[in-house]
Amino acid sequence: MSSDQYKQRMQRKKDHIDSRIEEANIDKGIIVLLTGNGKGKSSSALGMICRALGYDMKVGIAKFLKGEQDTGEDTFLAKQPNVQTVFMKTGFTWDTQDKEYDTVMALETWSEAAQYLTDESIDLVVLDELTYMISYKYLDEQQIFDALNNRPKNQHVVITGRAASEGLMEVADTVSEVKDIKHAFRANIKAQKGIDL
Repeated sequence: MSSDQYKQRMQRKKDHIDSRIEEANIDKGIIVLLTGNGKGKSSSALGMICRALGYDMKVGIAKFLKGEQDTGEDTFLAKQPNVQTVFMKTGFTWDTQDKEYDTVMALETWSEAAQYLTDESIDLVVLDELTYMISYKYLDEQQIFDALNNRPKNQHVVITGRAASEGLMEVADTVSEVKDIKHAFRANIKAQKGIDL
Protein backbone atom coordinates (compact mmCIF):
# COMPACT_ATOMS: atom_id res chain seq x y z
CA MET A 1 0.00 0.00 0.00
CA SER A 2 1.44 3.33 -1.05
CA SER A 3 1.61 6.35 1.22
CA ASP A 4 -1.24 8.04 -0.71
CA GLN A 5 -3.44 4.91 -0.51
CA TYR A 6 -2.80 4.66 3.22
CA LYS A 7 -3.68 8.33 3.71
CA GLN A 8 -6.92 7.95 1.70
CA ARG A 9 -7.86 4.84 3.69
CA MET A 10 -7.27 6.58 7.01
CA GLN A 11 -9.23 9.64 5.83
CA ARG A 12 -12.23 7.43 4.98
CA LYS A 13 -11.95 5.80 8.39
CA LYS A 14 -11.73 9.20 10.11
CA ASP A 15 -14.77 10.48 8.20
CA HIS A 16 -16.78 7.41 9.22
CA ILE A 17 -15.75 7.63 12.88
CA ASP A 18 -16.37 11.38 13.02
CA SER A 19 -19.87 10.92 11.60
CA ARG A 20 -20.66 8.18 14.15
CA ILE A 21 -19.43 10.42 16.99
CA GLU A 22 -21.66 13.23 15.73
CA GLU A 23 -24.69 10.91 15.60
CA ALA A 24 -24.11 9.74 19.20
CA ASN A 25 -26.06 12.53 20.87
CA ILE A 26 -27.91 10.70 23.66
CA ASP A 27 -26.57 11.40 27.15
CA LYS A 28 -27.74 8.87 29.74
CA GLY A 29 -26.50 6.29 32.17
CA ILE A 30 -25.63 2.99 30.52
CA ILE A 31 -25.51 -0.63 31.61
CA VAL A 32 -22.34 -2.54 30.72
CA LEU A 33 -22.44 -6.33 30.98
CA LEU A 34 -19.13 -8.20 31.12
CA THR A 35 -19.59 -11.94 30.73
CA GLY A 36 -17.85 -15.02 29.37
CA ASN A 37 -15.49 -17.65 30.76
CA GLY A 38 -12.28 -15.65 30.45
CA LYS A 39 -10.33 -13.83 33.14
CA GLY A 40 -10.73 -10.08 33.37
CA LYS A 41 -14.40 -9.23 33.83
CA SER A 42 -14.07 -7.86 37.36
CA SER A 43 -10.71 -6.31 36.42
CA SER A 44 -12.39 -4.45 33.56
CA ALA A 45 -15.04 -3.21 35.98
CA LEU A 46 -12.24 -1.99 38.24
CA GLY A 47 -10.84 -0.01 35.33
CA MET A 48 -14.19 1.75 34.96
CA ILE A 49 -14.20 2.41 38.70
CA CYS A 50 -10.80 4.09 38.35
CA ARG A 51 -12.09 6.18 35.46
CA ALA A 52 -15.09 7.28 37.50
CA LEU A 53 -12.92 8.16 40.50
CA GLY A 54 -10.67 10.16 38.20
CA TYR A 55 -13.68 12.39 37.52
CA ASP A 56 -14.52 12.59 41.25
CA MET A 57 -17.62 10.46 40.70
CA LYS A 58 -19.20 8.40 43.48
CA VAL A 59 -19.17 4.61 43.18
CA GLY A 60 -21.22 1.87 44.84
CA ILE A 61 -19.93 -1.70 44.59
CA ALA A 62 -21.77 -4.92 45.47
CA LYS A 63 -19.55 -7.99 45.40
CA PHE A 64 -21.39 -11.28 45.15
CA LEU A 65 -19.51 -14.60 45.64
CA LYS A 66 -16.09 -13.16 46.50
CA GLY A 67 -16.99 -11.63 49.85
CA GLU A 68 -14.37 -13.39 51.97
CA GLN A 69 -11.52 -13.16 49.48
CA ASP A 70 -9.01 -10.41 50.31
CA THR A 71 -7.90 -8.61 47.18
CA GLY A 72 -5.60 -5.73 46.39
CA GLU A 73 -8.44 -3.76 44.85
CA ASP A 74 -10.54 -4.10 48.02
CA THR A 75 -7.63 -2.78 50.08
CA PHE A 76 -7.16 0.11 47.67
CA LEU A 77 -10.85 0.97 47.29
CA ALA A 78 -11.42 0.92 51.07
CA LYS A 79 -9.20 4.02 51.21
CA GLN A 80 -11.21 5.91 48.59
CA PRO A 81 -13.74 8.37 50.07
CA ASN A 82 -16.02 8.19 47.01
CA VAL A 83 -16.45 4.41 47.17
CA GLN A 84 -18.88 2.36 49.22
CA THR A 85 -18.86 -1.42 49.03
CA VAL A 86 -21.07 -4.24 50.24
CA PHE A 87 -19.74 -7.81 50.27
CA MET A 88 -21.78 -11.00 50.20
CA LYS A 89 -20.61 -12.63 53.40
CA THR A 90 -20.54 -16.21 52.12
CA GLY A 91 -17.47 -16.11 49.93
CA PHE A 92 -17.60 -18.72 47.18
CA THR A 93 -20.79 -20.78 47.02
CA TRP A 94 -18.87 -23.99 46.42
CA ASP A 95 -17.26 -23.48 49.83
CA THR A 96 -20.51 -23.04 51.74
CA GLN A 97 -22.48 -25.70 49.83
CA ASP A 98 -25.60 -24.39 51.55
CA LYS A 99 -28.13 -22.99 49.08
CA GLU A 100 -30.52 -21.70 51.74
CA TYR A 101 -27.77 -19.76 53.52
CA ASP A 102 -26.31 -18.49 50.24
CA THR A 103 -29.76 -17.31 49.16
CA VAL A 104 -30.25 -15.39 52.41
CA MET A 105 -26.82 -13.78 52.02
CA ALA A 106 -27.51 -12.93 48.36
CA LEU A 107 -30.80 -11.27 49.32
CA GLU A 108 -29.06 -9.32 52.09
CA THR A 109 -26.37 -8.11 49.68
CA TRP A 110 -28.93 -7.31 46.98
CA SER A 111 -30.94 -5.26 49.46
CA GLU A 112 -27.96 -2.93 49.90
CA ALA A 113 -27.08 -2.97 46.18
CA ALA A 114 -30.66 -2.04 45.32
CA GLN A 115 -30.28 1.04 47.54
CA TYR A 116 -27.32 2.13 45.39
CA LEU A 117 -29.63 1.90 42.37
CA THR A 118 -32.01 4.44 43.93
CA ASP A 119 -29.32 6.89 45.10
CA GLU A 120 -28.89 9.82 42.70
CA SER A 121 -25.58 10.73 44.32
CA ILE A 122 -23.99 7.46 43.14
CA ASP A 123 -22.74 7.82 39.58
CA LEU A 124 -21.55 4.24 38.98
CA VAL A 125 -22.84 0.98 40.47
CA VAL A 126 -20.81 -2.21 40.00
CA LEU A 127 -22.67 -5.49 40.55
CA ASP A 128 -19.76 -7.93 40.57
CA GLU A 129 -20.66 -11.58 39.86
CA LEU A 130 -24.39 -10.78 39.78
CA THR A 131 -24.95 -13.23 36.90
CA TYR A 132 -24.49 -16.17 39.27
CA MET A 133 -27.19 -14.87 41.59
CA ILE A 134 -29.63 -15.15 38.70
CA SER A 135 -28.46 -18.49 37.29
CA TYR A 136 -28.41 -20.08 40.77
CA LYS A 137 -31.88 -18.56 41.38
CA TYR A 138 -30.78 -16.80 44.58
CA LEU A 139 -32.35 -13.57 43.33
CA ASP A 140 -35.45 -12.78 41.32
CA GLU A 141 -34.40 -11.66 37.85
CA GLN A 142 -37.44 -9.44 37.30
CA GLN A 143 -36.75 -7.61 40.56
CA ILE A 144 -33.23 -6.89 39.31
CA PHE A 145 -34.56 -5.64 35.95
CA ASP A 146 -37.04 -3.39 37.72
CA ALA A 147 -34.27 -1.85 39.85
CA LEU A 148 -32.05 -1.37 36.80
CA ASN A 149 -34.84 0.19 34.73
CA ASN A 150 -35.93 2.55 37.54
CA ARG A 151 -32.47 3.76 38.57
CA PRO A 152 -31.53 7.47 38.25
CA LYS A 153 -31.35 8.53 34.58
CA ASN A 154 -27.61 9.26 34.49
CA GLN A 155 -26.43 6.43 36.72
CA HIS A 156 -24.12 3.90 35.08
CA VAL A 157 -24.10 0.19 35.99
CA VAL A 158 -21.49 -2.48 35.35
CA ILE A 159 -22.52 -6.13 35.80
CA THR A 160 -19.99 -8.96 35.74
CA GLY A 161 -20.08 -12.74 35.76
CA ARG A 162 -20.16 -15.84 33.61
CA ALA A 163 -23.20 -17.21 31.80
CA ALA A 164 -25.21 -13.99 31.71
CA SER A 165 -28.90 -14.56 31.09
CA GLU A 166 -30.61 -13.51 27.87
CA GLY A 167 -32.59 -11.03 29.94
CA LEU A 168 -29.45 -9.32 31.23
CA MET A 169 -28.06 -9.14 27.72
CA GLU A 170 -31.30 -7.55 26.56
CA VAL A 171 -31.37 -4.89 29.28
CA ALA A 172 -27.66 -3.97 28.87
CA ASP A 173 -26.52 -1.22 26.51
CA THR A 174 -23.07 -2.76 26.03
CA VAL A 175 -22.28 -6.47 26.28
CA SER A 176 -18.74 -7.82 26.09
CA GLU A 177 -17.79 -11.47 26.28
CA VAL A 178 -14.35 -12.31 27.68
CA LYS A 179 -13.13 -15.48 26.00
CA ASP A 180 -11.00 -18.03 27.83
CA ILE A 181 -8.06 -19.13 25.71
CA LYS A 182 -5.45 -19.98 28.34
CA HIS A 183 -5.25 -19.56 32.12
CA ALA A 184 -2.27 -19.95 34.43
CA PHE A 185 -4.38 -21.78 37.02
CA ARG A 186 -4.76 -24.75 34.66
CA ALA A 187 -0.96 -25.00 34.66
CA ASN A 188 -1.13 -25.28 38.50
CA ILE A 189 0.05 -21.69 39.02
CA LYS A 190 -1.65 -20.30 42.12
CA ALA A 191 -3.47 -16.96 42.20
CA GLN A 192 -0.95 -14.13 42.25
CA LYS A 193 -1.11 -10.91 44.28
CA GLY A 194 -1.55 -7.88 42.04
CA ILE A 195 -2.82 -10.04 39.16
CA ASP A 196 -5.51 -12.38 40.51
CA LEU A 197 -5.90 -11.11 44.10
